[in-house]
Amino acid sequence: MAGDETDEQRLIRRAQQGDVDAFGALVEKHQQFVYNLALRALNQPQEAEDIAQETFVRAWTGLTGFRGGSQLRTWLYRIVTNLCYNRLPRLHRELVAIGDDDMLNLPDEAWGDPAEAYASQAQRVLLHQQIDALPESYRMLVLLRFQQELSYEEIAGVLNLPLGTVKTGLFRARARLRETLGREA
Repeated sequence: MAGDETDEQRLIRRAQQGDVDAFGALVEKHQQFVYNLALRALNQPQEAEDIAQETFVRAWTGLTGFRGGSQLRTWLYRIVTNLCYNRLPRLHRELVAIGDDDMLNLPDEAWGDPAEAYASQAQRVLLHQQIDALPESYRMLVLLRFQQELSYEEIAGVLNLPLGTVKTGLFRARARLRETLGREA
């Protein structure tokens, strides 16, 4: 129903009809998230800027095909991820290689959040350094889950991976963080 349409949905509809200002508002709303995702994946600011720009170029040219089956944010993340895969082909191979280990398919709460144990500023800096030191595949999963706050299902959709692979990868990333942060404590 048109009455239930959100501001973002109205902007999308207007942008799909060629309204450049509406698309500009969408870019403004999502540009920091897109850039941060690319930066975390590539760890190179200039490359991340290039990926962010290319993401919005592709979004503009492909917007007429966007049907709203997912959130715009999820669609943009998928574009960013695919562009990062093109720059770092091993990233996709590493994510797929994580595999699906059924014994690890426990809810997040069962494992805890390593960030909760490190609340002070210095400890947060250390945590971010350790996240940056993770292999690219784990870093991407951690970024999507904890910084972008995507659900497991959204991450699986963005990265085009099985849900179990996402859960396994996040479990392994958290285990690595616990281990390295435990040594630093």
